[in-house]
Amino acid sequence: MTDAPSSASHPAGPRVLPVGLLACADYAAPRLRQIVFQALETAGPRVAAGMRVLVKPNLVTAQPLACASPEVTAAACAWLLEHGARVEVADSPGFGRAGAVARKIGLEAALRPLKLRVRALDQPVPARLALPPSASVAFPEGGPRFMISRRALECDLILSVPRVKAHSQMLLTLAVKNCFGCVSGLRKALIHTREGRDPVCFADCLAALWAALPPVAGLADGVRAMHVAGPSRGKPFALGLVGASPSAVALDEALCAVLGLPPGATPLGAALERRRAEGCAAAGWRASYVLQGPEEFDARGFELPRQLAHTSFHPARFVKSCVRRLWAACKL
Repeated sequence: MTDAPSSASHPAGPRVLPVGLLACADYAAPRLRQIVFQALETAGPRVAAGMRVLVKPNLVTAQPLACASPEVTAAACAWLLEHGARVEVADSPGFGRAGAVARKIGLEAALRPLKLRVRALDQPVPARLALPPSASVAFPEGGPRFMISRRALECDLILSVPRVKAHSQMLLTLAVKNCFGCVSGLRKALIHTREGRDPVCFADCLAALWAALPPVAGLADGVRAMHVAGPSRGKPFALGLVGASPSAVALDEALCAVLGLPPGATPLGAALERRRAEGCAAAGWRASYVLQGPEEFDARGFELPRQLAHTSFHPARFVKSCVRRLWAACKL
């Protein structure tokens, strides 16, 4: 998979990837819808009539702040439908069932006028991930095998819709990390515990997962971000922005810039840079801020986790995690 070039690309120079950042103070309608439409129209993916688009919101658990807001997700779906796309909304939450989480946070109601409902990213298909040479030595068998949802693999485009959040293991979780939800069900818990013993290895696996998927665009909900901790137990932070790009990687790097971080400051950002350096992903591109620039947003006071809590492979920890997921599913 490669990042989608913009129409501003020049054959003799680096490809230019548009990133659209817009100030957005709250989720009030109709202003939010107008902002989402403007961001996607100016810097979103190219969508043709009949294209199969998977909208992948961040539905980690049934806590509103932990998930992409229903308003942003619904506005993205409305924009895609207006462009003739065949839209499917789906995720595989870390805790609970996709439909139940969507109902609990209000996404089910927000999608009802569009005649859409949230489905599970199920029907897992085994896929061997291609790691760069520097990371493949950890997998003598030729790379990790992830069970990826058939729904994700068979679409034409994925629109990743994350909430901007701190992450206790990966520092930040944005559009690329949100793709981890394309791994079906409890298999995510096993991967978190198995590969999480080494944050560098886990980040390389996440970057390889992104590369194994169809093209991934991004629409970030940074209206009310989560900081201090995450991905589910942090505190709200009024970042006040919506961001879009045809490239999830370009969008993530722009969001890092908003927060005052260089692209390789997060484990996943560093893994994506290693892929480019070792020829595993497209190189020679730059972001073009076609609406507002990162410097126009005030992220002072946004706190990242002071110490990353990496998960080690321990049977008791894995069983406890699975029990928590099953308990959450039963309560919803």
